[in-house]
Amino acid sequence: MARASVPLESAPEVDQLDGFALPREQTRLVGHASAQAALLDAYRSRRIHHAWILGGPKGSGKATLAFRFARFVLANPDPGSPGVAAAHDLAVDAAHPTARRIAVGAHADLLHLRRPWDDKAKRFKTELPVDEIRRTVGFFGSTAGEGGWRIAIVDPADDMNGNAANALLKILEEPPARSLFLIVAHQPGRLLPTIRSRCRTLSLDPLDPDDISRALADFGVAAQHPPGAVAAAAALSEGSIRRAALMLELNGVALYEQIRALTRELPRLDLRAGHALADQLTQRGQEDLWELGLEFLIRVTTERAHDAVGRNLAGAARWAELSAEIEARAATADALNLDRKALVLSILRALVDTARNSL
Repeated sequence: MARASVPLESAPEVDQLDGFALPREQTRLVGHASAQAALLDAYRSRRIHHAWILGGPKGSGKATLAFRFARFVLANPDPGSPGVAAAHDLAVDAAHPTARRIAVGAHADLLHLRRPWDDKAKRFKTELPVDEIRRTVGFFGSTAGEGGWRIAIVDPADDMNGNAANALLKILEEPPARSLFLIVAHQPGRLLPTIRSRCRTLSLDPLDPDDISRALADFGVAAQHPPGAVAAAAALSEGSIRRAALMLELNGVALYEQIRALTRELPRLDLRAGHALADQLTQRGQEDLWELGLEFLIRVTTERAHDAVGRNLAGAARWAELSAEIEARAATADALNLDRKALVLSILRALVDTARNSL
């Protein structure tokens, strides 16, 4: 799904998708009832931990939950109030002044930290830099604009570089009074152990395909596609509404089958088809297609690793290592702006070599 177009004078949002509200605008949460209840109970206790890691698959609703909790706290700054005691969940009416300010990114007591837009390069920076994290110093150093809590959302923490992670750790070590850190993480285990030790981790389960199909219907996306395509995208989405929507928009189910067909006879590989795939994934302006293709290449290596368990442990280990290596190569290519077609072809060569060595 293409990112929404924006006026030239305004910066785009890194997680913006056509037809979908941004997490800060979204007042509806799909699934995650137990995670929502845990946050509500912790807030009611009046002893809420100052920092939470919200972990789970990319696109599963972590940022939406973070904004939902922030909205509730800022709208109900007294955890002992009758309104908090009577709440069944973290819902806040979209017409509430707090909800309206958060929706437009204008609430003085909420700081949203994410990869910034590089206007010169016309692309998002590849990392969440230390300067973004350091914004918390001035933010938490001033009095809350509305006399209550101050909340920072790091979205996602996976994008932090080393200096940014150390800067976050420093402020987590000495949290200001009435402050909350909501740290979104696709892979919490990769965060610094010292950051994890200072946070409470709340793991969100992947959404099931039925929840995703219903969400796509509620958002009006499903009506634009055959029911079979919606079900297939939901099944392949790995618990992510975002991924399912992208697959529908970009014909991702067909792309997945194309990659599976290309790699089915490994170590034999159709070189012409491999070059065609590389050209397809590296079209200019098709960032979402590129990301989806990489995810599918990683998925086929993971599937190979699972298939090899029980009959060829050494081969399973090689496939698992290659899966991690592809992720690392992709991150390096983005950081250094390396040739993406060359990256795809090198991944295909690595697939051939791994298959040959795993026989």
